[in-house]
Amino acid sequence: MNTDLRIVFFGTPDFAVPSLDILIKNNFNIVGVVTAPDKPAGRGLQITQSPVKAYAMEHELNIMQPEKLKDETFINMLQALNADLFVVVAFRMLPNAIWNMPKLGTFNLHGSLLPQYRGAAPINWAVINGEKETGITTFFLQQEIDTGRIIFKQKTEIGENETAGELHDRMMEMGANLVLKTVQSIITKNFNTMKQSTLITPDTILHAAPKLNKEVCKINWNKSMQELHDFIRGLSPYPGAWTNIKNKQGEQLSMKIFKTTMEPILDSVYNPEMLTDQKTYLKVRVKGGMLHILELQVSGKKRMGTAEFLRGFHFKDAWKIDSK
Repeated sequence: MNTDLRIVFFGTPDFAVPSLDILIKNNFNIVGVVTAPDKPAGRGLQITQSPVKAYAMEHELNIMQPEKLKDETFINMLQALNADLFVVVAFRMLPNAIWNMPKLGTFNLHGSLLPQYRGAAPINWAVINGEKETGITTFFLQQEIDTGRIIFKQKTEIGENETAGELHDRMMEMGANLVLKTVQSIITKNFNTMKQSTLITPDTILHAAPKLNKEVCKINWNKSMQELHDFIRGLSPYPGAWTNIKNKQGEQLSMKIFKTTMEPILDSVYNPEMLTDQKTYLKVRVKGGMLHILELQVSGKKRMGTAEFLRGFHFKDAWKIDSK
């Protein structure tokens, strides 16, 4: 075991688990794991542990779940661990009193090629914006979020039909390996940091990655076919791009769309409307062509493929896209 280096790991969701796992498997001394408090989830509001906590419990690690990061008791507990390095993967913003604590610093794994896509949802926004490549970055924390000195970066291509979920899973494993490389390099002092400002020129357009909410995820059917395709896959599977459909009787349903394909049509005339043979296809006429819906979910139902959906849902009542 690398007992000379004492590490505290900060993380909560699935994305963070492989990074913690790779440090454990490489015999690093994880003296503490900080994760989110347990919270009610699901229809039954059962108390649920974070994926990082579940992993830490399996490996009998020291777990801390502070409600408030500035809580004096929690800060004293951290100080008592006498850690040399803090590693942060998918966690809340840390106060100065915490990230300044370890002598070797605190570094974070971020799901973009910084300085691009600073913020809470970098993977989603890179796909939504139709980027052809993205990547991961490790950097030392400083006061302003996602702005610290870069340690390492690694690029990856984004497939033209790849969803944010698929990209997330690939980057999760890439990230674990970069976390390991970063820790090993900090130990040997074999690295050079770079200021993010050196990567920003007067012509640089910086894209942000703000937190996603329901209103942001609503589909604007007036956008082009390519933009809609990218938007839908950029929010798939979570939180999901959604729209409303309504019929002549005034009934309205919310529909999430998870997967689409594009059928380009040169005709510039468009009108956002759904077309179906009621058996195999469901598509929407949009700018630039037809957007075929392959996987969807209406409120109160499970996610399913289009053919399965059409077997149980009939458009005889003239259901239409609510494009407002």
